[in-house]
Amino acid sequence: MNISFAAPSVPTSGALVVGVLEGKKLTPSAASLNKQTDGALERAIATGSFAGKKGEILEIIAPANLQNSRILLVGIGEPGKLSEKDLEDLGGSAAARLLAGGDEKAAFLVDKLRGGKSAQERAAHYAFGALLRSYRFDKYKTKEKPEKKPKLKEIKVLVEDAATAKRLFQKLEKIAEGVFFTRNLVTEPANVLFPKSLVAEAKKLTKLGVKVTVLGEKEMKKLGMGALLGVAQGSAQEPQLLIMEWQGAAGAKDAKGKGGAPVAFVGKGVTFDTGGISLKPAAGMEDMKWDMGGAGAVVGVMHALAGRKAKVNAVGICGLVENMPSGTAQRPGDVVTSMSGQTIEVLNTDAEGRLVLCDALWYTQENYKPKLIVDLATLTGAIIIALGNEQAGLFSNDDKLSEQLTAAGKKVGEPLWRLPLGPEYDKAIDCDVADMKNISGGRGAGSITAAQFLQRFIKEGTPWAHLDIAGVAWSTKDKPTVPKGGTGYGVRLLDAFVAEHYEK
Repeated sequence: MNISFAAPSVPTSGALVVGVLEGKKLTPSAASLNKQTDGALERAIATGSFAGKKGEILEIIAPANLQNSRILLVGIGEPGKLSEKDLEDLGGSAAARLLAGGDEKAAFLVDKLRGGKSAQERAAHYAFGALLRSYRFDKYKTKEKPEKKPKLKEIKVLVEDAATAKRLFQKLEKIAEGVFFTRNLVTEPANVLFPKSLVAEAKKLTKLGVKVTVLGEKEMKKLGMGALLGVAQGSAQEPQLLIMEWQGAAGAKDAKGKGGAPVAFVGKGVTFDTGGISLKPAAGMEDMKWDMGGAGAVVGVMHALAGRKAKVNAVGICGLVENMPSGTAQRPGDVVTSMSGQTIEVLNTDAEGRLVLCDALWYTQENYKPKLIVDLATLTGAIIIALGNEQAGLFSNDDKLSEQLTAAGKKVGEPLWRLPLGPEYDKAIDCDVADMKNISGGRGAGSITAAQFLQRFIKEGTPWAHLDIAGVAWSTKDKPTVPKGGTGYGVRLLDAFVAEHYEK
C-alpha cells in the first residue's frame, strides 16, 4: 500500500473519505463536498441511523456532480476524546471498506478541528491504521480470481502542513514494517518456516544494523541447555538459539565500558508443536504453526526498533525448536538438566514451551545482565480459558514493570491482564525425583503454574514479566487494524513500552 501526504486539493477520481462529528455535524471538507453535490451528504445522513458516532461509516456511491466513485463518511465522534488507538481504528475501518470496493485510489480529507490532537497527528494515525489494515498474506494463492483481490493501491492523505504529518507517519511506518514481519513469520506454514529458515529471515535485520548471532545444537549442548534440547530431540530440524542485538543508545556505557545494559526480550519459538509423545488431538493441530508467535514478536520488535533508529540498547533472544514425536523424542518421565543446573522431570512433552524458555532466559541473564526481561510465548491453552482472545496474560515479579507494560498495551490496543504469582502456586511444581516438574498435574491454574516454572529461572533482582499470548497471536475475525490471521501482537506494545520508558 502506497501512502502519501499532500496539501488539501480534492482529487477528481477515486474514493473520498471525510469525517462527520457526533450529532451529524459535517467537518469543513464534508461541508464542502455536501455543497458540491447539492446536499447529497446531508440527505444520505438524514435517511439512515448514521449520526457521526465514533466508528460509524456511511457510503455514498457515485455522488452527484463529482467524478469520484464514492464518498465514505466516517463518524469521528468528539475530536477531543479521540486517542491514538481510536484514530488508527478509524483509519483501519475506512481502509477495510475501501479494500472491499473496486477503487485503486482513495483520498483521506483531514481537517483542522477544535479540541484533541492536531490535524497532522490525526492524519498520521489515520494513515497508520489504514496501513496496518491493508496487510494481506496471499503468496500461496495461485488461482485467485482477479475480482477477489483488493484493487486499492494508493491512499493520499490531504492535510495542511503535510510535511509534518509525513514526518510523524514515517516513524509509525517503521513500526508497521515490524508488525508485518511478525505477521509473515506467524502465518508461514511449518514446512517453510522451521528453526533454520526462521533464522534466515531474522538475518535480514542486519541491513537495519541489528547484529545477529546464532547458536546451533553443538554450542547449546556445551552450554548445558538440556531443557531446550530435550524438546528438539524428536525432530529432524536442528534447534537454534537466535540472538539479535540493537545498540541504539549512543554513548551509554556499562561498568565494563561497553554499551549500557540492554532491555531484553525473549521469545518462545516452537515452529511446529505436535505435542511430542504427549500427542495433541488431530483437530486443529494445523494451528500449531504459530506456536512460534512469541519469537515472531521478538523478531518484529527488534525490526521496529532498528527501523526507527530507537535510542535504546536492546537484545532479542529466541529459542527455536520443532516438537515432534519419533523414536528419538523425549518421553514423559524423562529428567533433563537445564542450563541453570536445575533439573526438571518432564511429565508432559506438550508443556514444552517453558522448557525452551527456561534455557533462553538463563542464557540472556548470564550473557547480558539486562535491565529487565520481558518474555513472550503462546504458552498455555489455559490462558484462553481465562481471558479468551481479547487480552494476553501478564505475570511479573515487578509492579512498576507490570504497570508500564499494561499502560503501553492499552495505548496501542494490545491489552494485558495481570494474574497472580505466589508460593502457594509454586509448590504445585515441586517434584519427588527432580528439582521441579514441568506441569502441576492438576487442572487448576495452568497458566499460573507455567509462569511459576519460568520464575524459577529468573535471578534475584532482575525485573521480569511473562506475557502469555496464546489467545491473541492469531485472530479468527477481522478487527479494525488487524485482518484475520497472524496479528503481530506484542510488537507495538513493546515498541511503545521502550519509547515511553527506556529511550535516551
